[in-house]
Amino acid sequence: MMGRIERYVLVRVMGGVLASLLIFASVVMVICFVELSRALGGRPEATLVKLVELMLLQAPSIILLLLPLVFLFGAISTFVTLNRRSELIAMRAAGFSAWRFILPAAGAAFLIGVADLAVLNPLAASLNGRFEDAKTQIDEGSALKAGASIPIWLRQGDTHSQVVIHAAGHDMQHGVVHLHQVSLFMQNAAPDGSLRFTRRIEAADAWLDPGYWRLTDVREATPGADSVRSETLSIPSTLDRRTAMEKFAVRDTVGFWDLPGTIQRAENAGFSSAPYRLRYDQLLATPVLFAAMAVLGAAFSLRLMRLGGVAGLTGAGIALGFAIFFFDDFCGTLGAGEVIPPLVAGWAPPLVALLAGVTLLCYTEDG
Repeated sequence: MMGRIERYVLVRVMGGVLASLLIFASVVMVICFVELSRALGGRPEATLVKLVELMLLQAPSIILLLLPLVFLFGAISTFVTLNRRSELIAMRAAGFSAWRFILPAAGAAFLIGVADLAVLNPLAASLNGRFEDAKTQIDEGSALKAGASIPIWLRQGDTHSQVVIHAAGHDMQHGVVHLHQVSLFMQNAAPDGSLRFTRRIEAADAWLDPGYWRLTDVREATPGADSVRSETLSIPSTLDRRTAMEKFAVRDTVGFWDLPGTIQRAENAGFSSAPYRLRYDQLLATPVLFAAMAVLGAAFSLRLMRLGGVAGLTGAGIALGFAIFFFDDFCGTLGAGEVIPPLVAGWAPPLVALLAGVTLLCYTEDG
């Protein structure tokens, strides 16, 4: 049970985190709006209202990405303020160890991290997916007006077969993916793991209905046989509208709860699932990372003001926080490229940050 002192410090830390969040969110939204204006501002579809809408769809995913820094700055600002007002000295004089008022803040950060991966991340991923759809429509609309075609390549499959799909163009009709001038190259998996070409299908149009492709004006050919024409043909599909149009490329549009299924679909289609497995491990480690940043921010802010050097120690804490943030990004790059296992890439930065904060606290508080 938390006492009055613990509750007081916790409320102050959450207030500092909220203030940091508002500052970071404001900066992110301004940068997003400026970047979208620069990239899309010259197009007729990119009105002011549309740019604001795109900014609001894109900003949440970026803000969630910066939440570790939000907790770091929130903790540092709160504990430095308590230190400057001699409140920490009074708490310690009353017999309170730093662990007693840091652990509730770290626990709250951990719980917010759980809420992030369970609720906030799926919501931000959904908004980011809508942002990608809207931006793609603007890009493709401008290209089509200029007379350019938008060819695409897709791939689907499982352990028994693979299908490579090429289309000269595509659009959306009432939420259904519509491909034009489609070619499907179908292959079966041999016992030794190699792929053997079995047939090719040409179609004038293809619609992605739930669970299958619906083809029209079809011509089908197999090795050593004449081609066969038919009006319509249905081909089983493991894709849906989102995964088909993303072509397994934009991992930030996949929410936490959808990642296991996306990993399985990517592996079945022959794609590397490392970016999705990395993302899954990073999200699982999010509560630990938030708690570590809160501990790290507090550990660098507890030096008594009369001893001096608080500003330098605080600056060192900020620098270390940024170093861990970029170390996380560096590990993510290595994990996505399968240079190191995704599990290691996802969990190493949070554990390093937590160990650094706990070590410093043990040194300063317990000698």
